[in-house]
Amino acid sequence: MIEVSAEEIAIKNAIDRIHYKEPAYGVRRIRKELTKLGFAKIGKWLVRRYMEEMCIQVFYPGPNLSKRDKKARTYPYLLRNLDIKYPNQVWGIDITYIGVPDGFIYLVAIIDWYSRFIVGWSISNTLQPDFVVRTVEAAVATYGKPEIINSDQGSQFTSTDYLDYIKSFETVRISMNGKGRATDNIMIERFFRSFKWERLYLMRPETVREVKEMTREYMEHYNYERDHQGLEEVTPNSVYFQHNSAVA
Repeated sequence: MIEVSAEEIAIKNAIDRIHYKEPAYGVRRIRKELTKLGFAKIGKWLVRRYMEEMCIQVFYPGPNLSKRDKKARTYPYLLRNLDIKYPNQVWGIDITYIGVPDGFIYLVAIIDWYSRFIVGWSISNTLQPDFVVRTVEAAVATYGKPEIINSDQGSQFTSTDYLDYIKSFETVRISMNGKGRATDNIMIERFFRSFKWERLYLMRPETVREVKEMTREYMEHYNYERDHQGLEEVTPNSVYFQHNSAVA
């Protein structure tokens, strides 16, 4: 667990709730909401830094709040007007912040765009690229390769380790959100929103161990039990596996 002050944890946890309640709020409006909650002395530059550290992107065209490796190569967004017709055609990957009373951790998750099935996830207390690479490795080993994998332009996804790993699969194409356009990866953003409002904010886990157990249970519920309105009220696993079985 990263050692940080209790005040920083409290502010970041508040930012997380504000962002997932009002995803269009930028630094100025989040700072205003923090002031209402009693964080009167926090400045806009600190709010911006915390949002960067939390991998938060605001849902409107504007400055990209996800740190990017200036020397790394970014890739074009390949999903605009793409007809997504089957599983493993497109995966979306992203990272979200999870606060607990004594610190915070990060969840990386990978979603299949066609079925909304979560093909991979893991939790870490750091944002090192190998954490992301290991998650993709496990997903590929279990479900096979996607044709396209889409991410934002954050430093974890523009790192040499991540890009070299994805490029090692010659048939997998890399796609990245447009600068400042979190909605370009809307499927994984919607999943994170459901996860936080349906579980994290309700259960309020006290420890990292509790977060991991809660997350494991929610992933099973989301994939195998929770009917999805966007899938005509069936579960993601039924769409993912039924289509693959039909093709086979």
